[in-house]
Amino acid sequence: MRRLFAVVLSALLVFGFAPVAKADVAGLTPCSESARFQQRASAAATPQAKARFEMYSKASCGDDGLPHLIVDGRWSHAGDFVLPGIMFLYINGCIGWAGREYLKATRGKNAAMNEIQIDTSIALKSLMASATWPVAAFGEFTSGQLVESDNKVTVSPR
Repeated sequence: MRRLFAVVLSALLVFGFAPVAKADVAGLTPCSESARFQQRASAAATPQAKARFEMYSKASCGDDGLPHLIVDGRWSHAGDFVLPGIMFLYINGCIGWAGREYLKATRGKNAAMNEIQIDTSIALKSLMASATWPVAAFGEFTSGQLVESDNKVTVSPR
């Protein structure tokens, strides 16, 4: 019975008897056409709010009249997620690289105390150097300094 169902379903899909989904993106409509969004926009009092609603009128809105981010891989929606995503990764990389450089600079004598009481001059130098972390990371990766060899990494004896 299961095989018959699978064969019938496959045949329907292959020959195109299945209905085609017509929804653009999860039932969202352009905000300029959304009645709820227009109601919210007409209530805007300040020039800043009016400018914000004008900018969001190009986005896609749900039934609530609020703009929604669309992350579906289409280039027309790349600005909804790609630029903020890249900025998020860059800022987090800066934070991580600055911390790594600070720990490398304070190795050795008095290292534990430098983790408790931050040496601001070293921290600021590390923070400034972290602005170019993608270039520095690529340079360290190609030279072999970024990755430790397997025999120096401890492994749990489970």
